[in-house]
Amino acid sequence: MSSDGSKEISLKANKINVLSSNSGSKEISTIQGVLDLGIEKDAEFGEIGMGVLSDGTPYLNQRGLAALCGVQNAHIGTISAQWNEIDEKPRIKAIKSILAKAGYTAPAAHIEINHGGRVHYCYPAEICLAVLEYYAFDAGANCQPEARDNFRLLAGSKLREMIYSQVGYDPSGKNNKKFDKWHERIALNYQSAPKGYFHVFNEAHTVIYELIQAGADIGEKFVVDISIGQHWSKYWTDNNLSEQYGERRKYPHHYPDSHPQAKSNPQESWCYPLAALGAYREWLQDYYIEGGKFSSYLKNKVKNGDIAPSVAQLAIAALAHGQIAGPTVQGKIAGPNHS
Repeated sequence: MSSDGSKEISLKANKINVLSSNSGSKEISTIQGVLDLGIEKDAEFGEIGMGVLSDGTPYLNQRGLAALCGVQNAHIGTISAQWNEIDEKPRIKAIKSILAKAGYTAPAAHIEINHGGRVHYCYPAEICLAVLEYYAFDAGANCQPEARDNFRLLAGSKLREMIYSQVGYDPSGKNNKKFDKWHERIALNYQSAPKGYFHVFNEAHTVIYELIQAGADIGEKFVVDISIGQHWSKYWTDNNLSEQYGERRKYPHHYPDSHPQAKSNPQESWCYPLAALGAYREWLQDYYIEGGKFSSYLKNKVKNGDIAPSVAQLAIAALAHGQIAGPTVQGKIAGPNHS
């Protein structure tokens, strides 16, 4: 049991909070080559690698499934190798029987996906549950206590929802417009600072992008650039940076009509001399992100229920060791790629 009262997956190294979920499809995709699948999102938490395929199928990688079951990675590989043998082994027969009772069939235990220059062995969530149940209750002397504990936590559709949550994937598709509110603010403010000055909102684009990609609902209740601006302003005054770079000045910042802040538009906000832009970016990386202020901000958001713990974990992982790019640089900071 974690400090906040939520149950946890039974692993010695790292724990993952388990969430409730909705039930999923009864179909499991075929192997790569029949369907041109790719990996939509993937991440790794301790021993558990997981992700979502381009058709929405949640999966664990081979090491992740082995860790949940409390067995060696080779045992899971053997299940894949023996899946379609004519002389069906008792273990395979038992796992397929469990799968059939849940209303699923699969031509292979895993799906092979070429991603990031490597082959990934992706075990769909329903296959994982069948294997997990086997090692929990049906493997005789080879039953594993870790498998039993994890199956009790992840039975039904909880594993599917846990994977979606951890990698920041929305199966409902409601986040297809996840960038809209941020784009509304950009459209109103991208040229609002006077010539020779920059403002924090435009410079916070990398942080905001990573939060959105991790699953945060960036909108009227989640304005991370306010936090960044307040800390940078204090750092500016505490270190008398105006003596080195020149005086800062106020500029009008506007919020979209969808934000309650729009009622008091325009908002006066600080902008800073362009000569200080390099110092700001170093401060953002070294002090705000890696110095713990960003983490504290996200912890408060988690505590208040504004974001899921996985969103905070993913955003921090993506930014903690990245290099903050300027506003003309396209693309995102690349996160770790795990098979």
